[in-house]
This record gives sequence, structure tokens and C-alpha cells, in this order.
Amino acid sequence: MEKEDALHALAALGQETRLDVFRLLVKAGKEGMTAGAISDALKVRPNTLSTHLAALSRSGLVNSERDGRSIHYRADLGTMQFLVTYLLQDCCGGNPELCAPIMNIAMTGACSDNEAC
Repeated sequence: MEKEDALHALAALGQETRLDVFRLLVKAGKEGMTAGAISDALKVRPNTLSTHLAALSRSGLVNSERDGRSIHYRADLGTMQFLVTYLLQDCCGGNPELCAPIMNIAMTGACSDNEAC
């Protein structure tokens, strides 16, 4: 991932509604969700949601696919993986053991008792 791409993705996620949309789509998995379902789940007006979905799509974090009259939106986990990898590329100054707490959180979704989160 190039620096400019990372900046676009981070900017897209740096807004509350867009972050909520992305997290909801991550939970939805491969099935994704229609704009109407996202709007209902997050209680966001459709025209406002459209703007947010467009920003997430431009950043590469969300993909869309037409299914008849509906459009299904899905989180692009590949782009998120590239973003996280970009951010952690030089993690811990070449001392991978220092990154172990980050990997633990990523793998389990929780911190152990002796780790600062």
C-alpha cells in the first residue's frame, strides 16, 4: 500500500458514521448488506449514507455489487489488511516480540491481564 492510499483509507475511517458503516459491514461478512439495511441498522438517512458509502468505496474499503434492483455493499478486508500491514510495517524497531500484544489482540479480540490496551 502506498502512503497516499493509506491516507485516503484513514481519512475515510476518520468519520464516525463511516467507521460505523465499515464495522457493520465487517460483521455482515461476505453476504454484505444493502444500503437500506445499513441505513436502518445505523439510523442514518439514505442520502447521507450514500455520501458515506461513496467515500468508503473511493478509499477501497468497501465494494459494491448490483444484485437485481439492489446493491450489496461489502467491507474489503484485503484493503484493511494492507492498511494495517502498512501501519505496522516497521513495528517495534525490528523487535517482533514487542508486537506480540498487538498480534494477541488481533487474534483473540482481547488483551491479556498483564497487557496495556
